Amino acid sequence: MAQGKISKRAVDEATANPKRDTFIWDSVLKGFGLRVTKSGVKSYVIQYRVDGGPTRRTTIGMHGSPWTPGEARAFAEEFLYRVKQGCDPVQEKVEAKKAAEELAFDAYVDRFDELYLKTHWKGTRQRTESILRQVKPHFKNRPLTAIRRKDVSELLDGYVDRPAQRKLIHSVLRKLFNWAVDEGDLEVSPIAGMKAPKAVPSRKRVLSPEELVCLWLASGELSDIFRPIVRLLILTLQRRDEVASLNWSELDLENAIWELPAERAKNGEEHRVPLSQLAVAELDRLKGKRSGIVFTTTGITAASGFSKSKRALDKRMLEIMRERAEKRGEDPDEVIFTPWRYHDLRRTGATNLQALGVPVEVTEAVLNHISGTRGGIAGVYNRFRYEAEKQKALETWCAQLQHMIAARTSIENVVPFVRYAA
Repeated sequence: MAQGKISKRAVDEATANPKRDTFIWDSVLKGFGLRVTKSGVKSYVIQYRVDGGPTRRTTIGMHGSPWTPGEARAFAEEFLYRVKQGCDPVQEKVEAKKAAEELAFDAYVDRFDELYLKTHWKGTRQRTESILRQVKPHFKNRPLTAIRRKDVSELLDGYVDRPAQRKLIHSVLRKLFNWAVDEGDLEVSPIAGMKAPKAVPSRKRVLSPEELVCLWLASGELSDIFRPIVRLLILTLQRRDEVASLNWSELDLENAIWELPAERAKNGEEHRVPLSQLAVAELDRLKGKRSGIVFTTTGITAASGFSKSKRALDKRMLEIMRERAEKRGEDPDEVIFTPWRYHDLRRTGATNLQALGVPVEVTEAVLNHISGTRGGIAGVYNRFRYEAEKQKALETWCAQLQHMIAARTSIENVVPFVRYAA
């Protein structure tokens, strides 16, 4: 091996050996060298060993722009100084690259879903996954360690006009980052100490009987996937994601029962939902094989695209409201359409059940709520499921809806109430 100070002149004068690569080692900085390949390509190299370990060699770069002898020497000096401190810069770079790949936000979200949400957030997993899908494009494959509080603030600023969604995103990200800290993947959450967005006031929206009639009629014009979903939301009073992800294995149509498993229920409690006559009729109308997910276009995943179908539903609902107003001799242009959400159907149904005389504890059992009369000590010791009472309540609600639906042939907007027989 040739030795000498590696200068521009030495590099320019270095010649190739057609039989093997040639190495010239610097006489001043031990471990810094020049390699000349058989074809004459010149590059700067470093040879080193960490704490008496095996000798290793790494390439700095080819001679020329940007690597001059002086720049290569400065890099080698810093590199070898770190080696003297017991570090291996090459290995650190490999590990940093691996960590960046493993901590890439989009990949880490999938890991969080599999190792945490799947086990601990069974009831809200689908909703949480939906939120994380919205966030993924913002952070893409940026490592968690590179995400700052300002980055999260910028994301949340895009949801100022949607306060409920803004709060949900903050809540999910807070859990994700805290879990990463627990796993040892982060030293501290980038949003530790960050104030959560203000809580959104509880909604009070309850659809009127006239609105329910128009909604029912409008839903009849939706696709074979979204029509039954909307109508089952009205008839069963269950949550949107629970209905949308309904599986044929959960249904016993002969006995008119839907067994919602604990892993799909928001509160993690299995729930038996009696199916009324109208609910069974909606399911009986469905064609195709009766296995797997009921409402699906792929056969693998549950139906999506609720925003688009909701816009179409609202548009048709308003048209029907105006048509009926005109038949009553009212000015259709004065019809006011008050925005509503699918979750408002649960509140609407619960309100109607109370008006029909259904006891509050039965209403909570229908909704699968573990709160109020079914929470606290009562929830621990009173495991009565109110199965017969739930069936009677939903049958009464179905009868009331049938009275409302009969308004199709009537322009009256006052519908008499059926009474719940205890």
